[in-house]
Amino acid sequence: MFTKFFHELKSAGLPVSLREYLTLMEAMESDLANRKVEDFYYLSRSALVKDERNLDKFDRVFGHVFKGIENIGDSITAEIPEEWLKLLTEKYFSEEDKKQIEALGGWDKLMETLKKRLEEQKKRHQGGNKWIGTGGTSPYGSGGYNPEGIRIGNEGERQGRAVKVWEKRDYKNLDDTVELGTRNIKVALRRLRRFARAGVPDEFDIDSTIDATARAGYLDIKMRPERRNAIKVLIFFDAGGSMDPFVKICEELFSAARTEFKHMEYFYFHNCLYDYVWKDNRRRWTEKTPTWDVLHKYPHDYKVIFVGDASMSPYEITVPGGSVEYFNEEPGALWLQRVTDIYESVVWLNPVQRQSWDYTPSTQLIRELIGDRMYPLTIGGLEKAMAELKR
Repeated sequence: MFTKFFHELKSAGLPVSLREYLTLMEAMESDLANRKVEDFYYLSRSALVKDERNLDKFDRVFGHVFKGIENIGDSITAEIPEEWLKLLTEKYFSEEDKKQIEALGGWDKLMETLKKRLEEQKKRHQGGNKWIGTGGTSPYGSGGYNPEGIRIGNEGERQGRAVKVWEKRDYKNLDDTVELGTRNIKVALRRLRRFARAGVPDEFDIDSTIDATARAGYLDIKMRPERRNAIKVLIFFDAGGSMDPFVKICEELFSAARTEFKHMEYFYFHNCLYDYVWKDNRRRWTEKTPTWDVLHKYPHDYKVIFVGDASMSPYEITVPGGSVEYFNEEPGALWLQRVTDIYESVVWLNPVQRQSWDYTPSTQLIRELIGDRMYPLTIGGLEKAMAELKR
């Protein structure tokens, strides 16, 4: 069970080391969890989680592995042969316990009747004193009472069961793999900052005023330009088709970027970058902007962000005429290469889950074309993308 817990944590992306796991096992040998699953939750969380962003992932894995378990001892079980169980009854059952089993016709009769009931019963049953179910007095079932009974399933069902700590998901907002909201996007985008003072001096400079006044012997007020984020950003949004399910998150990203970056320009494209881009999806056929004009207008110090699912036929990237909307004289791959040649800082944000990328040939192709700088559109992915652009 504990080994499964360790492997599930690793599979969920938690950076859990073998040393930490062994330390946890040493703590269990010392009975620091008192064999209670809730105490084990706090013990294992303190031993295995080093970053608050992983707390929600830990809670989800813990809830999956220990679902329905009240005491750690309840879960350390295995499929035991019937012969072993008989030997255990002889070794551990009191004479009174054995008499209760005999009252039902003996162990063999008890197991035979159980098998027969399972074959006869075709539906769920609750209450009563014969069928296998819940809440009754039959010897077989769960949640009821019979001193000679055999528990069937429902390990986690208990009267008055409270919501467990790990089921509350109190740390859901800290998970860096969840999809973004406008507020979280703004926080992540702020990592891409380089402040500078330029423009009209309209802000009172208190330090310079004090210095100048002391030197002059009279009040000498000094002003300075406002301190602003000097980063310049060029964003290309994939619009339409398979991107329709991601409209909301793209709108939130656009809104946050407009707030955080004073120097920001944006354009739309479909599937891959081709000869033309546009600014208004409703007038995309009448108000197109040649891509060459964009590349010539915005200098190489701009940070370029592509936002798209990168899901299409590979031919739409690699061959002339690959566009599904018109005949493009030059392949999309050539246009992406031109962007990476002109701009040093380029990233691609993909709203599709990271696990799916390796199964989509077009996604793999675009990742290669932009130098493996594709990131998932999550908190963690956006933070990594901003760090890449800031280099």
